[in-house]
Amino acid sequence: MYLSNTRTIVFITGAFVSHSCWQEWIVFFENKGYKTVAPPWPYKNELAETLRSEHPDSKIAQLRLNILIGYYTEIIEKLPEKPILIGHSYGGLLTQLLIQKELAAAGVCLHSFPPRGVITTKFSFYKATWKSLGFFSSAKKTYLMSFKEWQFAFANGMEFEEQKESYEKLAIPESKQVIRDIIISNSAKINFKKPHVPILFLSGSNDNIIPSSLNYSNFKKYKNVHSITCYKEFENKNHFVLGQLNWQETADFIVNWLEKISLI
Repeated sequence: MYLSNTRTIVFITGAFVSHSCWQEWIVFFENKGYKTVAPPWPYKNELAETLRSEHPDSKIAQLRLNILIGYYTEIIEKLPEKPILIGHSYGGLLTQLLIQKELAAAGVCLHSFPPRGVITTKFSFYKATWKSLGFFSSAKKTYLMSFKEWQFAFANGMEFEEQKESYEKLAIPESKQVIRDIIISNSAKINFKKPHVPILFLSGSNDNIIPSSLNYSNFKKYKNVHSITCYKEFENKNHFVLGQLNWQETADFIVNWLEKISLI
């Protein structure tokens, strides 16, 4: 396999956050010679502040996992070649599903939401995700993470001002149905025995919403001995890995990994 550094990277945004979370990563990877694209999810191409002011948003509330898979499939199929996919959180799950559809040259799953059937006993996962499922509320209305919930799920361990700034810049309303689909939809299933392009799973020791042990369980499910599947846990990284202090450490690791697999 040869992955030239002129290949396109598609950054796949996760749930609850604006696609502007990739701004610094775009600059970083383009300086490394990659072309990049970081499309917003449907109905989310506005500033986070604007989207929060429109909560509850009936359009966003209609989003489902299969809609997102189709949306990214259409974007990828318009590219001149199969791209590298780098997905964060729910975007990591989408990365796994798009790789299963044979739409990528390689994939990186940053603190990835688990596919259907991959579970954890960690209480922090259920504490951080339970309200977003909204089982006792209308699915026609979006869910918006409060600042207190953001502090626990995304920004734990950071200084208060950093937490506040990240929330105001990135937190947006989310579809309850898109979160529920991880549990109930067949679209969230992975065939772990199927051959696949190289996949790298990255986790953080301080991640509350997606504990490192859950990431590791996801990684270990892959069973095809002829395919490359790698895993790395970073110390002191929370779920806000894209903007947390020293995020470049994670980005550098990805660049080095891409260079290594290009020699195989």
